[in-house]
Amino acid sequence: MGTTTFTGPIKAGNVLDTTGTTAGLIKNVGFVEMAQTARITQAGTATAAFTGIVIPAYSHILNVQFLTTVGFTGAASTISIGTSATSTELVVGVSLANIGQASAGPGTDATRTATWTNVGASDVLIYALSANTGDGVTDIVVRYVQAENA
Repeated sequence: MGTTTFTGPIKAGNVLDTTGTTAGLIKNVGFVEMAQTARITQAGTATAAFTGIVIPAYSHILNVQFLTTVGFTGAASTISIGTSATSTELVVGVSLANIGQASAGPGTDATRTATWTNVGASDVLIYALSANTGDGVTDIVVRYVQAENA
């Protein structure tokens, strides 16, 4: 199957301008949700590792999801996700001990929440950092609205 690439951001809707006060006449254009994925192995994330995911400048992160096929092991079977080698700017300490799906958010931290709301004026690289080495395997999915804040 072929793919189509847009430089984005992409908006969709059939009413471009508001011309009244009833549905069908009120602007209904919205941004398209984007997603990028990468495979992460626990053995490769004992030090912060670039996942290969790059989020465009001024984007709004909606969700970070993990689909774990081999549970992470060790005393702390957690992973943190960030925009630098520190790997704490987006998500801190998500347990991936169990096979299955886990969703993560910024928690109640104001700085992380602000980064989710707007990643800033430059593209950001996504890093992962596991609390331990081991045999764990997960796919990370980062969902975002491209350049919503531009």
